[in-house]
Amino acid sequence: MRITLVHPAGFNFVPGQPDFSVLANRMPPIGIMQLASWLEKFGHEVQLHDCLGPYAPTGIEANAEIILATDPEMVGFSATTSGFMDAADMALYIKQKHPDIKIAVGNVHVSSLGAPILEHFAEFDYLIIGEGEGAMLDLADGQPLASIGNLIYRDESGKIRINPRRDRILDLDELPFPAYEKLAGFPHAYHLPLFAYEKRYGATMISSRGCPYTCSFCDRTVFERLYKTNSAQYTYNHMKYLRDKFGVYHINMYDDLFTAKRQRVFDLCKLLIEKPLGVQWNCAIRTGHTSDDMLAQLKKAGVLMVSMGIESADPGMMERHKAGVTLEAVRDTVRQIHGAGLRAKGLFIFGMPGETPETVKTTSDFILSLDLDEMNMTKFSPLHGAPIWDECAANIGGEMIEDWRLMNCLNFVYLPEGFKSREEMDALYNWHVKRFYDSKGYRHRFAKRLWAHRWSLWHVLKHLPETIAAARYFSSNKEQIEKAKREFSHHPRQPVGLKPQLSHELQVDNIVSMSKVKLSRREVMKTVISINNESENSACCTPSALQATV
Repeated sequence: MRITLVHPAGFNFVPGQPDFSVLANRMPPIGIMQLASWLEKFGHEVQLHDCLGPYAPTGIEANAEIILATDPEMVGFSATTSGFMDAADMALYIKQKHPDIKIAVGNVHVSSLGAPILEHFAEFDYLIIGEGEGAMLDLADGQPLASIGNLIYRDESGKIRINPRRDRILDLDELPFPAYEKLAGFPHAYHLPLFAYEKRYGATMISSRGCPYTCSFCDRTVFERLYKTNSAQYTYNHMKYLRDKFGVYHINMYDDLFTAKRQRVFDLCKLLIEKPLGVQWNCAIRTGHTSDDMLAQLKKAGVLMVSMGIESADPGMMERHKAGVTLEAVRDTVRQIHGAGLRAKGLFIFGMPGETPETVKTTSDFILSLDLDEMNMTKFSPLHGAPIWDECAANIGGEMIEDWRLMNCLNFVYLPEGFKSREEMDALYNWHVKRFYDSKGYRHRFAKRLWAHRWSLWHVLKHLPETIAAARYFSSNKEQIEKAKREFSHHPRQPVGLKPQLSHELQVDNIVSMSKVKLSRREVMKTVISINNESENSACCTPSALQATV
């Protein structure tokens, strides 16, 4: 079958305004690249279109025409929440031009919302829930729809059918390497976040699926609770493949938690130390769950920087949203990282329920006290499958704008009751970012590494006209941009208030993680099963309603 897989753009900066974010960071869409190589392994003809790619046009119709020009029999969209309406609009355009083309959509948004998506968007023929390889291959092979696990579809009478989940891929080494070669402009026109690498060219890898932890803000509906990894040898071979075929010399590992399986980390480091590739790489660790020995091995194996999710420095916020992490553990981990000669990057979230101007200032002070080499602070976006979703959607402790296009961690869609306005939040966010990058410690570290960052500087210089245009645009159009953000209207076809469709296991995880008292998973599971059996679609099946009964 001829299949075209698409990564929609969505809104990745200020809604309705030019997207300058790709000047600083343009990453390959690993998900559709992995699906492409998998489908081609079984004889199907696959093409890719990245709507955020270096040669992609702007606008729905222009991108849809490129998709149609590939002459597909089936189109597959991999859409996050913020990119979903772009996928829906392109799908509608394609259906109007060629009703015979089958259209599937997958990724986290449809995995969390499920069948109601088909009720509202007739242009989609199939929803792929969870891991996509098996269902997409069965569709391409023409298997009977009723037999395809992870598939939601309409039968001949138009009734929506929900197939059971299929077993996860247990051996990720069965997967071929992602189809990097199908991505126009890779690797030279794609680039990692500026000043996060010393060598070029850069690429991204994912060597595991899932995460063994339950944080309040994280949606795990795609891979659910099972954590699986590639072997150390496979990961080494993958890195070598990127170097040898594409000239890649820096890799960002985008695993949710790269170091969860310690022995795999040590095995990979041993391979890279014994047979060096000359490749630098970055990865994520969990605060308080590492060791001096592991960090020393990562350094010897070519790691430049490790990142860790901290989220907040307010003890109450940390206890609620990032269980098991303490401020002292964060300080100790940063000291360990620096002691091993590695760079430390902290990841933070601004604006979760319970946030106030005081908690933000506490976090800002803490960040500056850590002497981090880099930090990233995202604007909190509730996700449908996350434990915290129900509370946000009910406007408990704050007020949420459920505009899917804005839910990209770049807009404050949720306003905690501790703030007067989103403008106040933006001002405090900008204050902290400026404070960090203007700090004496950061500027000193940056100056020392100026030559090491020459490829990032070269990228900035090469795109200097666009960079200057971006700076001028935002400095001279502040009022218009703020007005556009305030007046940005909902997409006319986007529904509001859809209930997440979660498995029993994830419902239990969400209830237990958000409970203020210790709960028995076994007892909660009994309650979840009982209530779901009684009323599959009633309001009592939401996590907050379920929690009230246990």
